[in-house]
Amino acid sequence: MLSKVKQLLSQIPKWVFRVILILIGLLIFIFNDFFGSSEIFGIAAFLYFLIVIGLIARWFFKQTKAIINLKNEKTKTELMHLQSQVNPHFFFNMLNNLYGLVEKDSKKAQELILKLSDMMRYSIYNGQKDTVAINEEVAYLKNYIALHKMRYHKKIDVLFTLHVQDETFKIMPLLFIILLENAFKHGVENLREHAYVHINMTVTENTVHFDIENNFEPTEETTSPGIGLKNLKRRLELVYPKNHSLSFTQTKEIYKALLTIEKS
Repeated sequence: MLSKVKQLLSQIPKWVFRVILILIGLLIFIFNDFFGSSEIFGIAAFLYFLIVIGLIARWFFKQTKAIINLKNEKTKTELMHLQSQVNPHFFFNMLNNLYGLVEKDSKKAQELILKLSDMMRYSIYNGQKDTVAINEEVAYLKNYIALHKMRYHKKIDVLFTLHVQDETFKIMPLLFIILLENAFKHGVENLREHAYVHINMTVTENTVHFDIENNFEPTEETTSPGIGLKNLKRRLELVYPKNHSLSFTQTKEIYKALLTIEKS
């Protein structure tokens, strides 16, 4: 019986209820002088205003919830867009290098293709996830380093010091790769000799600390941050607004970046 009543009420247009409420309010206002002293009239008026206040509160709650959902969807869409921008030019550069390497050294080209395939698979599938295990992100960084070592025809001093106390630590994917890529792009690629990249990562139960240092050619110095760093800063603001710190220090020939992320 109750379900039938609800079904019938749901078929009545909302504007009808609004008109009825307005008419009741007008009647209460008009007849207040005549029946204002009546206890029954007072109770009816009180119940009426209680219902109106409840409906207004319900409407306000629904509007607030809709705004929050819209904001969350906007944030999620922006994050997906930002993550899709990570590393496309690196893959294009590697493919161009592979094109020339296939004829010169086919075995080396095959090894590069396999590693590049692993990296692309990670970027496409894991890169769209909200979080990944820290060991997956570390494997991705190591693949990137291995690719570059195979790519260059010069000696590079790359040192990756890793201390992981909690392998189950979850992190947003493709954060550290931007700092690593910058170290190679602005350091290793422009130095003919004595190029180095030193990385330290410490993972505890609640914190990830990542610092990376590289030397560079002072004549190649750039003062404005690239798209990658802007991308990284924005993603950190969206996902870890009060749980991260990112800083940079630079001397004459040495550049250092430090990123710390805490569990929310």
